[in-house]
Amino acid sequence: MTLLQSLKADALTGVQETDTPEGLSVIHRADCAATMWRRTPSQRFQTWIDALPPESLPRTRVILRPETVREATCHICDVCGTPEGFERDSLVDDATALTYIFAHITKTRFLRLRFDVITSNACRKFHIDAVTARLICTYRGTGTQIGVGAQGAEPREILTVPTGAPIVLRGTLWPERPTSGLLHRSPPIEGTGETRLLFVLDPVLDPDDQPEQKFIH
Repeated sequence: MTLLQSLKADALTGVQETDTPEGLSVIHRADCAATMWRRTPSQRFQTWIDALPPESLPRTRVILRPETVREATCHICDVCGTPEGFERDSLVDDATALTYIFAHITKTRFLRLRFDVITSNACRKFHIDAVTARLICTYRGTGTQIGVGAQGAEPREILTVPTGAPIVLRGTLWPERPTSGLLHRSPPIEGTGETRLLFVLDPVLDPDDQPEQKFIH
């Protein structure tokens, strides 16, 4: 089941949907635990990225400033062998735009950027991340799953974020309390042969305290 099927995102307490990237900023509302930009990838892009060999998908974990993300993402694609062309440019453009949007929402000068290629049951338990906020966009494969419940326990109602739809989630370091109880996880895919490509952004307060390689110019 996806958020666009039968159940709406706002059926879960504190989850909001938006039709525009600007709408992601409602994460600052006191009653909002997560907000999702409802959009559908172009068929051309989705067919391209779904057909790429897993070893050609971009993968990295890096800390950078928003103004360096385009250069960094192009470099990552070069290193990973992601083929050049219109579709790769679209991926780079979208990752760059999401980075600027998220940096504006979180008012941060530095971000941790991740491209994760997942073929197993990574992070399959429902949880809340130890960050102030996190943006997740699944470019390939089944999207992130969300639900309300006790941490570590499976919620009674599970909604799956559509592929290509970015979602911003509050973490445990978000300053406002009480928490909403909204949890998320990566969908269990082990044994299915599925390959997922996740794009993840976290705010970073002090990059010098972080171990990752940095593209900071």
